[in-house]
Amino acid sequence: MPKVRSQIEFFDVGARNERRLAAVYYNKAAGFEIIQGFLDRMMRMLNVNPARDGTGYYIEGDENPTYFPGRCAKIIGPKGVVLGHIGALHPEVITAFGLTLPCGAVEFNVEPFL
Repeated sequence: MPKVRSQIEFFDVGARNERRLAAVYYNKAAGFEIIQGFLDRMMRMLNVNPARDGTGYYIEGDENPTYFPGRCAKIIGPKGVVLGHIGALHPEVITAFGLTLPCGAVEFNVEPFL
């Protein structure tokens, strides 16, 4: 009986699995201070303190189409790694989900801390 040889090719498509944490605050106001407080609490639970010296985390203004222009920041973690974003969601994003009130949101990668 002839041997059947299976030929499987693997292609690197840049896909990866990451554990991410996300939260949304939905109310009459976007509540940036509330969502930032949540970020601060989560980072403290991960033993990461606010600091710009490369050992902690901080936020810095950014533009991201998911968020309202001028109301978005990237979350920069230890060693300058961009972990995610925080801000007020863009009205088009809010209505796409059938919502009617402003939303503050945060999402970031927790893989570097596990």
